[in-house]
Amino acid sequence: MSTDTPRLSDHKALIFDVYGTLCDWETGIYNGLIPLLSRYSASKTWSRKEALTAFNSVETDLQAQNPDMLYSDLLSKVHEVLEQRLKALSGKESTTTTLEGDPATTLTASSNGASTSADATSSARAGSLTGGTGSPKSANAEKHQAFGNSIKDWPVFPDSSEALHRLAKHFKLVVLSNVDHASFRHTHALLSEGTSSPDIDIYSYPTSNPHKYWHPQETKGSKSPFSLVMTAQDTHCYKPALGGFKDALEYIKNESALLGGSGAEDVTSQVLSVAQSLPHDHEPANSLGMRSVWIDRQGAVTCNENPGGPSAPKKWTWRFETLREMADAVEKELASTR
Repeated sequence: MSTDTPRLSDHKALIFDVYGTLCDWETGIYNGLIPLLSRYSASKTWSRKEALTAFNSVETDLQAQNPDMLYSDLLSKVHEVLEQRLKALSGKESTTTTLEGDPATTLTASSNGASTSADATSSARAGSLTGGTGSPKSANAEKHQAFGNSIKDWPVFPDSSEALHRLAKHFKLVVLSNVDHASFRHTHALLSEGTSSPDIDIYSYPTSNPHKYWHPQETKGSKSPFSLVMTAQDTHCYKPALGGFKDALEYIKNESALLGGSGAEDVTSQVLSVAQSLPHDHEPANSLGMRSVWIDRQGAVTCNENPGGPSAPKKWTWRFETLREMADAVEKELASTR
């Protein structure tokens, strides 16, 4: 990658994070956790940041150890594990979950939220909502499952749909998201249509796909701004693991509908990562030599602190508070060259 910073409009493709960047992930998660948190004395007074920090600590462990678990199932499991840990903190009888480990030792509340030990998730690969073969189904299984299925209700940011369609006039837009096919279709419809789609099937992963990954704009009737969709279900890993980014760059470079045939040798110089999360997206993108755009959503209380500390070098190249601001900047650049 050249040390000279080019313009935004010098790039050919944008790799988008979705949940946190285009969709208000934090509000969706927090609203879904409120019933659980309100049931236990340990978490009744938690702030939004404390609740989301506790959630993130469990989710991060599960994603690292279960890269092939569908995201909706993983969310259900996070809800289950978090409840057991809250029971332990609240002095209530707690049963060992399918993740095993002592719940009392894996979640510790503090003024900064909560933290977990990865040791408690050592057997998650074999876990399921039923607690594994021969285990009784949890009495709270329906609540855990409802939380796992809540992605369809998470709101998109009001500027996302319009800004995506504006950017799609100038770039190939690519989704790289920690989600599964079925869950993403609802968000995909909202980002494409601006409202709920009258035909959700248009924005669903096709039963017969001629490509390695999904090219949603080839679906008849689709208004998708995305040229390519890649989920954790496709890449078999969750960000910040590098596998998804590497797969995306390789596919973008060679696929004729994207940059294939452009003669690009260094694809990283032509592709930008666009995301809110510093640890999940900007850190791995930077490690691969990519430039990135930080969409610094002002309501966010997590994923917006430099993992290396305040004095560490920034890993992003451009910063905007909304995606609309980024679209404005691109159009301003292009207008100046006419």
